[in-house]
Amino acid sequence: MSIGSAIFWGVVVVVGVYVVMLYNGLVQLKHNVAKAWANIDVSLKQRHDELPKLVEVCKQYKQFEQATLQSVIEARSRVQSAREAHDVPALSRAEGALRTGLGQIFAVAEAYPELKANEHFMQLQQRISSLENLISDRRELYNESVNLNNVRVDSFPDALVARLFRFPHHPLLEFADHEKADVDVRQLFKS
Repeated sequence: MSIGSAIFWGVVVVVGVYVVMLYNGLVQLKHNVAKAWANIDVSLKQRHDELPKLVEVCKQYKQFEQATLQSVIEARSRVQSAREAHDVPALSRAEGALRTGLGQIFAVAEAYPELKANEHFMQLQQRISSLENLISDRRELYNESVNLNNVRVDSFPDALVARLFRFPHHPLLEFADHEKADVDVRQLFKS
């Protein structure tokens, strides 16, 4: 074997090892995004399970605004559909509507002293508040994982390996139009 062929095979091995390292790094990022999504999914499901209880408690007060309750029920359904389909843009829109509806429920509840004094309502309010905070924290982790993935998928030389093995970009989970509603809901929970 000549020196030229030894150098050639040495370069091939080094490039091969480098490609494997890039591939494994991209696989790790892909799994981090999936794990972060699964954490959001669990929190969304937990909140999904609490919302009918909240609606039922509010329905006990005949004068409570039925349109507000109906908007929360519809938004809950859209969140569930988007969550099950892993449709991040649709989930973002549905979450915004749901957060606005929850803000309205808790704002309207201020006018019902009997409802605010209801122990079950207060427990649900605290549980939903803690889930909202958890969803917010998990959304930050998900978006950070997505950002790391997307940067690596776009960066050279990772982009070559990413395109070759079809590593996808992932969308960020944003609630931009409804962040103010989210803050308002948290303020109501503190009272």
